[in-house]
Amino acid sequence: QVQLVESGGGSVQAGGSLRLSCAFSGANSYGISMAWFRQVGGKDREGVALLGSAGGTDYTDSVKGRFTISKDNSRRSLYLDMRRLQPNDTAKYYCAANRLAYGTWYVTTTWLSWGQGTQVTVSS
Repeated sequence: QVQLVESGGGSVQAGGSLRLSCAFSGANSYGISMAWFRQVGGKDREGVALLGSAGGTDYTDSVKGRFTISKDNSRRSLYLDMRRLQPNDTAKYYCAANRLAYGTWYVTTTWLSWGQGTQVTVSS
């Protein structure tokens, strides 16, 4: 069972930056595929960034060039570096692990393990 704990959320003004962290346990640090999602209120959870098991990355179009996903295996932590934040980036951000084989990464049902989320609020 993979345990995930997010941190690093907060309130920033538009144009600012934040770094989200996701500490994970119960899984091998190497070769694990992980992702960041975000959710606004009762809307569907949206896939934001993927770090594949071989190190490849993918991003939703709205964050390309502004967000960077990375992982520190020694610290057993996943990160999301967010720059030039915009009000529409306001959401609760979740990290995910335990990806089902052949599942589409930005679909929530592809992932079996989730953290509790961390809130990001961007004011204009």
